[in-house]
Amino acid sequence: MNWFQIKAYLRYLGKKKHKQGDRTSSSFIEELFNHVFYEELPYYHYDLINDIRNDLLQSSKQIIVSDLGAGSKKFNDNRRSVGELVKYNASPRKQGELIARLVSYFKPERIIELGTSLGIGSLYFALPNSKAQIHTIEGCEKLAEQAKINFQIAQAKNIKQHIGNFREILPVILNNLDAVNMVYFDGHHDYRATIDYFQVCLPKAAPGAVFIFDDIYWSEGMAKAWQEILAHASVAVSFDLFRFGIVILNMEIEKQHYVLNWSWRE
Repeated sequence: MNWFQIKAYLRYLGKKKHKQGDRTSSSFIEELFNHVFYEELPYYHYDLINDIRNDLLQSSKQIIVSDLGAGSKKFNDNRRSVGELVKYNASPRKQGELIARLVSYFKPERIIELGTSLGIGSLYFALPNSKAQIHTIEGCEKLAEQAKINFQIAQAKNIKQHIGNFREILPVILNNLDAVNMVYFDGHHDYRATIDYFQVCLPKAAPGAVFIFDDIYWSEGMAKAWQEILAHASVAVSFDLFRFGIVILNMEIEKQHYVLNWSWRE
């Protein structure tokens, strides 16, 4: 953690957290907590994704990463091993499994992922619902090539890869879709970029669409973007898990915000 993240985490620790068993004013929210956030039953595809993750962690294969986002705080150059990329960049297991439960619960038909990396996070979107159409964008061609191999191993046939700049590719994808049901914002941890991508996606957000924002306290700019997103009129329900944030859009429900005590490293 950098100094800003340390201060943000201390503030997060001081916030009142929702606990399992706490009552809410909405049966919809109660179901979300019971069947998504606090659900502990294993899903069949968890083991498959973990096997792929563990194999990649052992890989010393070198990749030259062309980073089109806000850069890395872990590496000083662009040469990285696959194992290092998985360790520092892949979606943590617990976070990925929560995303899988969100997909299983909401059954989104059209999902956009900004930032494929090695594709481990993509599999958490793709495997819980084979009928979902996943569009994943990656700026680095070498990473996309490795991700494609992982998709083939998992036999995930519902993922469409796009290689290039988010700003150029995202509007093209959106123009070809009637609506989007879920969007994962990762790979460009910058205030202006995050707000811009959020605003570009909003017009195509279906009722009850779920937007997931990674690294919401990665920097002061990201924290500012997160606060602006929470305040947006389209956001009905929001969840702060420090490592990432989730908002549900366009619902006829009283605006609600929850902070969860989330051990994302597990």
